[in-house]
Amino acid sequence: MNRHTLAILVHNRFGVLNRVTSMFRRRRFNIESLTVSETETAAYSRITVVFDGDDGSKEQLIHQLYKLPDVVMVRELDREATVSCELLLIKLANVAGEPRNDILDAAGAFEAKIMEYSRDAIILRLVGDTQLIDNFIDLMRDYEILESCRTGVISLSRGKSTMRDGIA
Repeated sequence: MNRHTLAILVHNRFGVLNRVTSMFRRRRFNIESLTVSETETAAYSRITVVFDGDDGSKEQLIHQLYKLPDVVMVRELDREATVSCELLLIKLANVAGEPRNDILDAAGAFEAKIMEYSRDAIILRLVGDTQLIDNFIDLMRDYEILESCRTGVISLSRGKSTMRDGIA
């Protein structure tokens, strides 16, 4: 199984996300990461999906996605040809003494930003690639993680090309 990232440009309409994700479900792909947002124009939304699967099934999925009326463009994103990142918010119990200093040192080393610092909790924000986020979470497991939330992967192709190139 290979990890794939698809960027799907769709018309910004009610129910489109459900139809797209249902296509993944019907093809028995487990979605690892999903982000959706309006694009530079309100007419379109961009769905970025990360999933595992073999190349043949992925190609069939892309074919089926194009059959959905609201799908405008599907692009597989190559790791080397894109700029990608995720966002993590993580809340840790604020403990006294040395462990607190270790948390703050780790935050500094990873360039995480302190979003809230109270007597009982610290909330950190980290932006980076998937591996960086995973590594930071693994390091923070040595402390009491109260809560965490992370976005899915967002990606843009390098250079001047866009998802809307070639669309009338």
